[in-house]
Amino acid sequence: MSSLHTFHIPVMGTGFSLDSPFKVARYGISSVLSLVDDTLIEQMRKFYCEKSGEPYTAITKYDEDFRARRITAYLDLLDRLIKQQFEDLKISIFQKGSEITKYFELLPESSPLKRLYLEMLNTTDFIEKRRLQEALRNSLEMGHINVNIMTKLDRPNYAQDGTLLPPEFSDALAALRGYAKSNLESSIVFSAGINQRLYSYLSEFKDFYADPSGYIKKKIVLKVSDYRSALIQGRFFAKKGLWVSEYRIESGLNCGGHAFATDGYLMGPILEEFKTKRQELVNSLHEVYNKAVALRDKFSFSRPHPIRITAQGGIGTAAEDQFLLSHYQLDATGWGTPFLLCPEATNVDEETLQKLAAATEDDLYLSEVSPLGVPFNNLRGSASDMVKEERSEKGRPGSPCPKGHLVSNTEFTKEAICTASRLYQKLKLDQLAKKNLSPEEYQAQYRQVTQKACICHDLGESALMRNEVPTNVKRFPAVCPGPNLAYFSKVVSLEEMVGHIYGRVNILNSTYRPHMFIKELKLYVDYLTKDVKKAPTPISERQVKYFREFYGNLCQGIEYYQTLIPKMLVNVKEFQRKTLQELEDLRWTLETFVAQNPLAFYSSESSIMEAKTTTS
Repeated sequence: MSSLHTFHIPVMGTGFSLDSPFKVARYGISSVLSLVDDTLIEQMRKFYCEKSGEPYTAITKYDEDFRARRITAYLDLLDRLIKQQFEDLKISIFQKGSEITKYFELLPESSPLKRLYLEMLNTTDFIEKRRLQEALRNSLEMGHINVNIMTKLDRPNYAQDGTLLPPEFSDALAALRGYAKSNLESSIVFSAGINQRLYSYLSEFKDFYADPSGYIKKKIVLKVSDYRSALIQGRFFAKKGLWVSEYRIESGLNCGGHAFATDGYLMGPILEEFKTKRQELVNSLHEVYNKAVALRDKFSFSRPHPIRITAQGGIGTAAEDQFLLSHYQLDATGWGTPFLLCPEATNVDEETLQKLAAATEDDLYLSEVSPLGVPFNNLRGSASDMVKEERSEKGRPGSPCPKGHLVSNTEFTKEAICTASRLYQKLKLDQLAKKNLSPEEYQAQYRQVTQKACICHDLGESALMRNEVPTNVKRFPAVCPGPNLAYFSKVVSLEEMVGHIYGRVNILNSTYRPHMFIKELKLYVDYLTKDVKKAPTPISERQVKYFREFYGNLCQGIEYYQTLIPKMLVNVKEFQRKTLQELEDLRWTLETFVAQNPLAFYSSESSIMEAKTTTS
């Protein structure tokens, strides 16, 4: 795996990073594209074939195994085009503005290759300069074309005659097959939890297994929320003789897209546990893995394969990035949301791009627009939100549901439909109309039904608009930035964005930005507060237990940060003082809320009294 850069670009939506590898891989930067939307993938394949002069033959929805074939064809096309870009870069001249110069200028100052480059620039001896240039050319590495499958999106599919297709034609398994059959040497990232059927399907493809030398062509990466999840999922794969090469830890709330909140577990303590137990994780998995490999392949490995631990979600400064890498001994970090303002790396249409640049903290919110029923980071005033409201006001709420990747509801139909679809919302509103609800209650439930948006389609529109790909339908792009975007307010070049990550420039706006750990803590305190307030009364024992555990985990996190922050911000005393004060303020806010809502956290009078005594 390329280690020239210490960051990667995570998957963003269905379209924002769909061709990011084409934009940045030649510079040694790895990125992740989504395999959700095969229709969009096919449109982008056609676009890049025409752009590059490659022949294009459409793979239609009437063709056998079309979803997997579309994905394979697109990935192989990217692979060919990027390898050609890379070869062109390698033979370009070392001069200002050239591709090879840009490659080395982007590298971090800590890179040995960057130091060799600077030595070459300062060398006056012609022969030595040519020797160093040749050494530099031979040391270049491409970034990787990595892919993502959101495990929860695993819709069953049907043949043209309406019969249910076998399980291997479901959305997730077909996407996996499309990647597995591609020529890529890269990684597949699984997010959103365990899908045992999907995970088991990997065992049918040899590229995911290590050969006798330990080489793995297609590596497995798990996006996880905590250590326990990593251990459980890692063991699942190990028992099948499959090695997880990377555990990618993402903040539950301080991220873009869907927000899979933990039960109050915070980023700092989670990373600390990975740091402390890293070798334990490696050793325990290696033991299980080796037994499975010996049984399957009749050979074993004396030493474990490498495991990378990375983190992403809410990182916004070079100081934060460097602290994560050094203190928690991470192999890399992920920078997502800020790259939405970098057209050289991602696809965002011009109108949405300007809205993102102007967005404040109030414009970025955790919404309930996702048909999956999972909180979704959103931008107020996006075209997707505006057309959703317009349809509702005209008395025809819901989307035509052109793609249906998020279908999950069978309340009214035998075959699952999407809760953002026009069909579902009509059926649900007809049901509500018969319940004799009060006007206030009806309006509340009406809003709850009609707030769902067609994000599986709308998240891909920016890619088509940015590349001027024609379609026959009106476009209403959605976007899913994390809260971190509020502190970035200008469109930037790739050099500026990478320079910010490595501390060469600062592209933050003048809005005060709390430390990423404090920001995440505030998001969790707000999340718990809202969750308690909307809980039905009386609160069930199960809910009380959940709230109490959530609160307890937050308290443990606060205690951890009280010890960590004085060590973390030693060179910025004023910011350290302010950060500690913010931590104390959030602790007070949390404890005050719990004291005011005791029945949500304690199931008996005696436990309430005991909690009050402990607090005082």
